[in-house]
This record gives sequence, C-alpha cells and structure tokens, in this order.
Amino acid sequence: MKRLKYVLPLFFAFIACDTTKDDLVEEEIVEEDPIVQEYGYILNDYNVVRDTIRPGDTFGVILDANGVSQSKIFEVANKFKDSFDVRRIVVGKPYVLLNSKDSLNTTQVFIYEKNKIEYAVVDFRDTINCYTDRKPVRFKEREASGIITSSLSQTMEEENLSPYMTDRLANIYAWTVNFFHLQPGDRFKVVYTEKFINDTISAGLHEIKATYFEHRGKPLYAFNYETDSVNQIRDYYDEEANNLRRAFLKSPIKFNFRISSRYNLNRRIKYYGYKLRPHKGTDFAAPIGTPILATADGVVTKSERRGGNGNYVKIRHNGTYETQYLHMKKRNSKVGEYVKQGDVIGWVGMTGNTGGPHVCYRFWKNGKQVDPFKEDLPLSKPLPLEYHDDFFTFMLPLKDQLDCISY
Repeated sequence: MKRLKYVLPLFFAFIACDTTKDDLVEEEIVEEDPIVQEYGYILNDYNVVRDTIRPGDTFGVILDANGVSQSKIFEVANKFKDSFDVRRIVVGKPYVLLNSKDSLNTTQVFIYEKNKIEYAVVDFRDTINCYTDRKPVRFKEREASGIITSSLSQTMEEENLSPYMTDRLANIYAWTVNFFHLQPGDRFKVVYTEKFINDTISAGLHEIKATYFEHRGKPLYAFNYETDSVNQIRDYYDEEANNLRRAFLKSPIKFNFRISSRYNLNRRIKYYGYKLRPHKGTDFAAPIGTPILATADGVVTKSERRGGNGNYVKIRHNGTYETQYLHMKKRNSKVGEYVKQGDVIGWVGMTGNTGGPHVCYRFWKNGKQVDPFKEDLPLSKPLPLEYHDDFFTFMLPLKDQLDCISY
C-alpha cells in the first residue's frame, strides 16, 4: 500500500504532462498597420502620393494624369474659385494625392499645402467638395538670449534663432533703439512662443511675450499686454506700465539706411560757392526702391511731383505736427488718405534735386520746420489706470523669468 501511495501521483503527473510535439499548435500573430490620420482622412484607406508642384505643372495636368475626368477638373476650376483658385498653385509647394486602392488608382482627394499650416482640399468622391483647413498647431514657450558682437541679425543666426526675431525686436524698440548703431556688448533676453505642427514640426515664431534689451548699458524691458480682448488690441509696455511707442518713429526707413545729411541751418556747400544754404531736413540714404514709412498716424495733405522736391508726400498728424518725405521714386498714397504709423507711403528714389538715392525727411512743429532728433516727441497713449493692477500681476512673473535667463 505504501508503494501505491507514491506511484499513483507520479502516474497521473505523467499523463497530465504527456503532450507530444504534434499536439502543439503555434498561433500566428498578425500585426496590423497602425492607423495614420492626416488632413481629416485615414490614409490607410488610400494609395498616398506626396509630391511638389514642378515647373509646367497645373492642377489639370496633375489630376488628368491620375484618372480624374476633364469635366470634374473643369467644375473645380470654375465653381470653387473662392475656396481654391487652381490658377494660383505655386512651384515648390507640396501636394498630396489620395488614390483609390484598386487597379485604376484614380485620385479621390487632392490636397494642396498653401503653407506649413493652411491647406486646400478637393474631394472628388460623390459630390465634388472643396474647402480650406488648418493643421492643428500648438504653442511652446521658449527662452533665448544673446550678446551683440556686430549686428543683431548675425547674433540671431549664431544663436539659431528665427530671422523674424530681429524684425520683431526692431519693431518693439523702434522708438528707443537705432538697430544700425548697436554697440558690441549690447545684449538681449526674450521669452517667446513658437508654433509647432504635430508637436514636432516648427512653423515659426508666434509672438514675443516679454523681452529685455540692454543698449549702451541702459536696460529696456518690454511686456506684451492686451488691453482689449474683444478687438485683440495689444501693445508693449515697460516695467512701469509706460507705453514703449512714441507718437513718431525715429526714422522713415526701417532697415539698410544711413543718415547722409542732418538738419543744419548753417550749412554751406562748395558747389554753390559756400553760400549759406540751410538744410531743414534729415537725409536718410538707402537703395532705390526701399520702402518709406509714415512715421506717425495722419492724413495725407499733399502727394505730388514738384521742382527740387521731386515726388513727395506730406502728412498732417494733428494740430501741431506735420511731416514731409521728398525725392521718392514712386508715391503710394493719395491726398485725403488716412495713413497709420509704419504704412508704406512711397519708395526711395532720386527725383528732384538730389545727388544720390535718399529720402529727405522734414518735420514741422506749429508750422515751423524743426530737427525731430532734438524734439521731445510725445509718447503714445499711456496704459489706462484701470489696467494697472492687472498689468503688474501679469508683468512681474515675466520680469522675474527674464532676469533669471543667463547669456
């Protein structure tokens, strides 16, 4: 009996484990392709063709080669001009074809990328539909800093920052810093947001939230603050809630200029026998065709070509100030037109009495021509008091963030 006590468990254990190789069945694991969704379509359902517009390509040529009938092409070209003008496709722009998964491989959907974010869709399935849409964009906050060695744009390049950053900073500090006379050692810090598609593809600079610029040892803070959320009115204010903008720009030329002749009532010229010939303007030399900007809001009172002035425009800004812009190649404003600060009112030329391409900028105060660089020009409207508490609550954390950024 004792023997049976030990043998039986072994016997049943043997039966339970007695499986032969032939009895084993291997289960085949089939891996399915991950679902890929883009432009609002499941790409797995189509043969996907990605290409770019090449010289000689047209909407009709591309679609005809992919099995779309001429009648459908003609319908899109004539019926959907407001949504997608097929005549305006640009060489180098990407497009995507979603073709049927059958022997015909006919295009079902045509997608044209206008830029990194916006795209146009022509859907040929069933009733033809055409519309524009945008890729989902996320904004990431970033920080940057740099020390000027030669120019701001070169420093931006060295720090791998967007070239648009230079333009944005120049606009923010247009009333306080001449970016063509920066000093080695001038420095900046920036808190900004960058646009990203699918969290990985950069779509460029979005906005500058706050910045610090040190010019000739003078610190200049700027904070992007919204005073009207309905109309999305924003402006830049310093740490004391002062508006950085002044009523007038420092120059009617944005970039690539030099002052070739200043306001000088005692000027004498050799060509005229050293006779006294006062110069009541400031000459900004720049290449022909350089845009000339209105330095402040106002109404155009003159836009004509006359004598030594050549093509010129004159603007009345209020009851006190007027400005005039001489020697234009071409004018871009008419009498009676209201222009805003920074609007292009013409282009640098050599019309009238001039020895080289430039714009002579003249400035009137109470009917008398004066030197704008020696005038204490008025500031823009300050931040209303009712916004101060909210502004300081908004600004202080950003100021601390700027102060903690290292170079």
